[in-house]
Amino acid sequence: METVYLLVETEVGKLEEVMRRLRGVTGVVEVEAVTGPFDLIVKLQAEHINAALDVVVHKIRKIAGIKSTETLVTVGA
Repeated sequence: METVYLLVETEVGKLEEVMRRLRGVTGVVEVEAVTGPFDLIVKLQAEHINAALDVVVHKIRKIAGIKSTETLVTVGA
């Protein structure tokens, strides 16, 4: 199982709507509002890294109200 974290910046006034839509995306296991330069942190899991990144590019980044994202891929230590 691969895990990817996304840092998400939302448009003003769109936080709750974006959170609701993110929670409906297959593979998203957690969505939390955070302080700082980003508004949300999203935990995404998939069987393979390519599948996780496909969800990011083709589903999450297309959600209305998302201004920008930063993708963090976990690495085994």
